[in-house]
Amino acid sequence: MAGEMVNSILKELVGMCVAGAKVLDICSFGDKRILEETGKVFKKEKEMKKGIAFPTCVSINNCVCHFSPLASDDDVILKDGDMVKLDLGAHVDGFPVVVAHTHIIGASKDSKVSGRKADVMLAAHYAAEIAQRLVKPANQNHTVSEMVQKTVTAFNCKPVEGMLSHQLAQFVIDGEKTILLTSTESTRKSHDKKDFEMHEVYGVDILVSTGEAKGKEKDMRPTVYKRNEDVVYQLKMKASKQFLSEVDKTFGTFPFTLRTFEDEKKAKLGVVECTKHGLTDPFTVLWEKEGDFVAQFKYTVLLMPNGPQRITQNLFDPEAFESEHKIDDEKLKEILAVSTNPKAAKKKKKKAEKAIAETAAPEVINPEV
Repeated sequence: MAGEMVNSILKELVGMCVAGAKVLDICSFGDKRILEETGKVFKKEKEMKKGIAFPTCVSINNCVCHFSPLASDDDVILKDGDMVKLDLGAHVDGFPVVVAHTHIIGASKDSKVSGRKADVMLAAHYAAEIAQRLVKPANQNHTVSEMVQKTVTAFNCKPVEGMLSHQLAQFVIDGEKTILLTSTESTRKSHDKKDFEMHEVYGVDILVSTGEAKGKEKDMRPTVYKRNEDVVYQLKMKASKQFLSEVDKTFGTFPFTLRTFEDEKKAKLGVVECTKHGLTDPFTVLWEKEGDFVAQFKYTVLLMPNGPQRITQNLFDPEAFESEHKIDDEKLKEILAVSTNPKAAKKKKKKAEKAIAETAAPEVINPEV
């Protein structure tokens, strides 16, 4: 249900990404549409929580993630050729569905993108496709990291360091099981090896850069935060108490943006004390070097008996991009050749089982002879 909502809203947001559009308008519209759509279901269930699982963020070009401006911020205007990363999520009854997509303004089959923009887009796309086929029961998170790293390297790009894909659960957007994008000897030692299990849900988040892939902070105040329920502290300021009370009532454990508060000034004041004492954690806006590009694809995948099921759409069209690089690794090609259609995989399996049965069947002797 939430999957259908974010798929529909994502398409609307992509349609808004045109030269001259304001980033604030896109972010505000995305959040508004999530609240509208989630508000239409289970109206009789007054106690059921539903709404934004991740506020709409629009990060452009070398901005890595978490850019979601406030009404009081200076306008950021999109222009032709911009690499626009759209990131959002919705939940119904606390079950989150997250999605992110990268769109280049003006890109199409008739107006193809080339150079480093094409490299990073194709690298992120194929890394996401590889991960989709590997996040399944009996596999491990380290295997996914290794194959993602190989895929991205084939396009002379790098996965952004420190970025994680998380297990999702009811009211949990950052579960204990994670997948690290980078795969080095150091990360393999420091990052726990975990098995994927049946019926788990993951938000697979792929971020790829043409540069150093080390997201850095600028002198920019975060606008997206998340409640930290593990910390207890008695707030002193009235504005902080009111702010935290509204966070608990409206968002619970899900990330939120200060933009959604009726009084932005009070929210900006209240979040300072909350964050200082660990009651709220900021989602820092990160940046790559000027002139480099970062692409992102994120999707929600369910680990089902008939195979992994991606419930958020893939809007990417590889035919709009031309790169001098390609995937030559035979192992990666083999993984990409696997169908992600559960019905097709089931049909293929039955066909193979039938062929094996026919080959192994004993010769039938006619009893009348």
